[in-house]
Amino acid sequence: MRRAALRFCSLNKGLLIPGRGLTQGSQNPEKQRVIHMHEVRDKLREIVGVSTNWRDHVKAMEERKLLQSFLAESQKGLPSRRMRDSYIEVLLPLGSQPELREKYLTVQNTIRFGRILEDLDSLGVLICYMHTRIHEAKMSPLSIVTALVDKIDMQKMSLSPEQDIKFSGHVSWVGKTSMEVKMQMFQLHGNEFCPVLDATFVMVARDSENKGPAFVNPLIPESPEEEELFRQGELNKGRRVAFSAKSLLKMAPSAEERSTIHEMFLHTLDPKTVSFQSRVLPPNAVWMEDSKLKSLEVCHPQERNIFNRIFGGFLMRKAYELGWATACNFGGSRPFVVAVDDIMFQKPVDVGSLLFLSSQVCFTQDNYIQVRVHSEVASLESKEHMTTNVFHFTFMSEKEVPLVFPRTYGESMLYLDGKRHFSSMSVPVNLRRD
Repeated sequence: MRRAALRFCSLNKGLLIPGRGLTQGSQNPEKQRVIHMHEVRDKLREIVGVSTNWRDHVKAMEERKLLQSFLAESQKGLPSRRMRDSYIEVLLPLGSQPELREKYLTVQNTIRFGRILEDLDSLGVLICYMHTRIHEAKMSPLSIVTALVDKIDMQKMSLSPEQDIKFSGHVSWVGKTSMEVKMQMFQLHGNEFCPVLDATFVMVARDSENKGPAFVNPLIPESPEEEELFRQGELNKGRRVAFSAKSLLKMAPSAEERSTIHEMFLHTLDPKTVSFQSRVLPPNAVWMEDSKLKSLEVCHPQERNIFNRIFGGFLMRKAYELGWATACNFGGSRPFVVAVDDIMFQKPVDVGSLLFLSSQVCFTQDNYIQVRVHSEVASLESKEHMTTNVFHFTFMSEKEVPLVFPRTYGESMLYLDGKRHFSSMSVPVNLRRD
């Protein structure tokens, strides 16, 4: 077991090693200092120039209008940056500072993954601000927000709340106004930091008032490894475009998918009657509509981000926890998150809004559960609901779970969409228990 653990541990306990594939060179000693996770949000407030007091937010936003003059008119007017310019390591000292554990602790004595999603979201934004830093300006004229969680892959079933955690990350690809961020998470195992999570986020830059797009610094790869990371970023963009073009909201299912749905329909016909209306469940199966859970959140100022909208990490945490409860209720045992993918932030959520979350199982296979969480928002003055996010989570149960069957055409499309997301993952997933 010890040898197996060491095989997975690619970084030693020292926290000042540049990320794998990043060109090493002389770096600012201040930049090399490993910061703690609680400092990340403080740094973001400092970079944007906002107050911790809600009553000051209007004044702070007015002051940000003065930063418009620092915005570039084109990307050519911005200096190129390297991947190591945005590289950062952040420590979450759960082991060495036990007083931090309460916030991250589950009743099973593991770490709340929803809290990790919050930390990843904040870290991704800070990394992008490091890439776009303007030395002449005390505050950044850019408003950087999360556009997409492309993929999060887990490598371990559960995380210990009694060992330190380290995050690292950097910008890996840049468009004109968008940036892809690669992040990794490690946990201390003996004397080694072992990888437990890989994440890819896409961030977009907007102007000082968060009203329109803004250009970001180009990225120059410096080694074959960095060129491969950049090439992968281009491929990721192309994959997302192709996946979106084939969306079941735009195009009909393929012939194979139509056949799958028809076979499922035939399996639910009552053999005692000759009718399309008589439907019965096969053994060890559940109707999709019976797998739903819902929740409501009032969006208070406490959960705002640095731009006085509701923090994207908070939305992800609430969606994940509802998704986890859905998988737990459906499978009858404790589920483990395997992957998170394709979380698109379609609309910002204003402070004071009502947030409606609806979760349901949309696909199962063996002991895997694919859960979709739909997020809608409504203001206190208006009853109109608008979709803000759709979240996709893949869980693994401790035992085999029932099959899920759609009743309606709409549910059939949800089933196929869940199957597509599940099929994009490498199965089976081998999560470490050490």
